[in-house]
Amino acid sequence: MFGMYGGIVAPSPRDRQARLATFAVFFVQGLTFATLLTQVAALQGKHRLDEGELTLLLLVVPVIAGVGSVLAGTLAARYGSRWILRAVQPLACVAVALCGFAPNVPLLIGSLVLFGIGLGGVDAGMNMQGTTVERRYARPVMTSFHALWSAAAVIGAGWASVAADAGLDLGPTFTAAMIPGIAISLVASRWLCTPAEEHVEPTLESTAATVETAGRFPWGPILPLCLAMAFLYVGDASISNFGSVYFDKIMLSEAWLVPWALGAYQAATFLVRVGGDVAVRRFGPVAIVRAGAAVATLGFLAIVTAPGEALAIAGFALTGVGLSVIAPQSFSAAGRLDPAGTGIAIARVNMFNYVGFIVGAALVGGIADAADMRVAFIAPLVLAAAIVFLARGFAARPR
Repeated sequence: MFGMYGGIVAPSPRDRQARLATFAVFFVQGLTFATLLTQVAALQGKHRLDEGELTLLLLVVPVIAGVGSVLAGTLAARYGSRWILRAVQPLACVAVALCGFAPNVPLLIGSLVLFGIGLGGVDAGMNMQGTTVERRYARPVMTSFHALWSAAAVIGAGWASVAADAGLDLGPTFTAAMIPGIAISLVASRWLCTPAEEHVEPTLESTAATVETAGRFPWGPILPLCLAMAFLYVGDASISNFGSVYFDKIMLSEAWLVPWALGAYQAATFLVRVGGDVAVRRFGPVAIVRAGAAVATLGFLAIVTAPGEALAIAGFALTGVGLSVIAPQSFSAAGRLDPAGTGIAIARVNMFNYVGFIVGAALVGGIADAADMRVAFIAPLVLAAAIVFLARGFAARPR
């Protein structure tokens, strides 16, 4: 299995240093994302937004993040992702703090635009670093980075719960989480892979050629990865946005049980990602993605047909088990399609993260309005099943 990664090699101290730095960047990103996402209801209440206004406001972030991801891919081809992360990850942290202090909707929108740019740039840049480390290690390590992202998201959600219970305002709550995030990011950025380490051919001639041909990077080989990423995030968005609504409206659950839709999903995601790299080394990315898509399909089927809360919770956990492996392997496969390390393929695949989120929110929400929330989960069920047929694209070879 190691042949596709270039053979078994012992990582150097510098490789281990870069891996730890990349872990730190993923950790800060998970903390940043969860710190803001868990307080959406509080932001809605503070600014007195109705459901339609809130939906439009939230769509600002993935749209702008898509732009940030594309921009990061273009700049990384010339300057490397290290410098992008050094600039945009602190920006994302500052933007979260500004969201907490924003006194009105226009300033909140401005803060969310800054957050979207930072989110897209960091998502692209950290996965560029992850694929570089994976190439240097010559074995799958990408899923471990995403596992730490999930752990940090749980920590961010925990801090939000503690702060809310203590009665802290949003500004201090966000700032208290983001100050250590900025500090960790700035320290870690010193040890990330340099452009010379990230780009396999870091000569002036090859860099110029890479930038010149960036717009002609072929879409064909990465299209299955892009579609799988979009379909994955339709499912992820459906759970993140509507899981609690499903328990409230369909299961008629008590208030304490409602958060367990997202809780079961995120906990399962983290647990599977911890051991995900070992599974990829043993069975290969194609088999892992295909099995993950099949498990996620069963999970959505359980959600659609669940007669009670226990099976519904099991369904949300199963979707976490299945979907958890797809994003890391999408980025790994994109990295193998770009052996020069330009980051263009990764940035394009990452852009479909936001496409899936936007489509998922609109599609599932629209079906729920027309029918009900149980029927709405059929849409991510069908798209998760489609990933089974896209899995062969994860056997990507360098172009």
